[in-house]
Amino acid sequence: MSSSTPQALSVSQLNQRAKQTLERDVGEVWVEGELSNVSRPASGHVYFTLKDDRAQIRCALFRQRARFVSAPMRDGDQVKLRGRVSLFEPRGDYQLIAEAVQAAGLGELLAAFERLKAQLDGEGVFANARPLPFPPRKLLILSSATGAAIRDVLAVLASRWPLADVTLIPVPVQGAEAAPAMISALALLNRQARLDPERDAILITRGGGSLEDLWAFNNEHLARAIFHSRLPVMSAVGHEVDITLADFAADMRAPTPSAAAERLVPDQHTLKRQLDHHENRLMRAMQARLERDSQRLDTLRARLRHPGEQLNRQRQHLTALHQRLSRAMQQTLTQQKAQVSQLSRRLASQDMVKLHRAEQERVSLLRRRLGVAIQRQLETRQARLTSAARELNAVSPLAVLGRGYAIAQDEQGQIVRSAEETTPGQKLKLQLGEGKLSVEVKRRYKNT
Repeated sequence: MSSSTPQALSVSQLNQRAKQTLERDVGEVWVEGELSNVSRPASGHVYFTLKDDRAQIRCALFRQRARFVSAPMRDGDQVKLRGRVSLFEPRGDYQLIAEAVQAAGLGELLAAFERLKAQLDGEGVFANARPLPFPPRKLLILSSATGAAIRDVLAVLASRWPLADVTLIPVPVQGAEAAPAMISALALLNRQARLDPERDAILITRGGGSLEDLWAFNNEHLARAIFHSRLPVMSAVGHEVDITLADFAADMRAPTPSAAAERLVPDQHTLKRQLDHHENRLMRAMQARLERDSQRLDTLRARLRHPGEQLNRQRQHLTALHQRLSRAMQQTLTQQKAQVSQLSRRLASQDMVKLHRAEQERVSLLRRRLGVAIQRQLETRQARLTSAARELNAVSPLAVLGRGYAIAQDEQGQIVRSAEETTPGQKLKLQLGEGKLSVEVKRRYKNT
């Protein structure tokens, strides 16, 4: 009885077949579990174990993919992992090659987001609201050099405002390196003295993605760097529904990268239409002005006369005035001569001696009448003065004093009307009918 020996596989062949079977039949999967034994050697790769309460699997996250992971990876963290099931042939280790890692459950990320948002808001990090220059003299864009966001922004800028001076500062916008890179870029730009906060602006932008993809823009230090930026900052991260801490810390937020470009620069087509409209208005106004001036010129031309003709008219008018003046002077001279002749005749017919005697008699009569009137007036005034003197003497205090009364005055000249107004020892002056006395009060008496 013969027996055949089965053909044996080498260990390498066996591991190779097992690897091919695993990669073909299982392929890429999402796995949720707890991180354990997280190791980060100098190579930049991340090695760890993913486990639950009944099993575990060794995992590797290579450097090329690790740089895009923003979720913190610490022992005990609950994560979701997307990767390919494979086998490490040299050791025969069954493992999972990770492609993406995110915190398990968006609720935890959102809770962390809300906590940090409340903290920064309480510290005033979200208080910036400076106006951005429109359009900016120089626009500095922090974004990925190969992303769709920068292409959209540049396309809108080129369409709306080709004069825009744009400088792209390429930075990673996803992963652990993104926030530090953007913070360093902001610090560098704010140290450049040639940049003017009144004329230059910074745009931080990237396209849409999951909460994990945008997590770098929820970095506390990035939000503080935006708040402290000397240059005004606009944030346009993700789609309209995506809100990050960078949006709150910036001076202005745009819902999308394209919307940011639209807000930063004017639309050349709109301006051109406005210019065309103003040009048409100006042309119509100029045409109307030219027509009015042309009509006025025609009117003035019709009124304009040749200088010779004007001189002729002035000469004729001057001649007529000269003739009128000559006639008037001749007429006046004739009238004056006639009046002088008439006065001469009247003067010759008068007897001057008789006239002189008559005037002397008239002057004598007037002098006698004036003397009588003056005497009569003096007598009337004298009688009125005598009557007024009698009336004045009747009410004069001197007349009262003449009957034995006196007027008492204190040292200030005030009249004393009552004994109560004096004090013993007080000096008084008495005005008598004739002369004055200086007295001293010895005692006061009341009327009995």
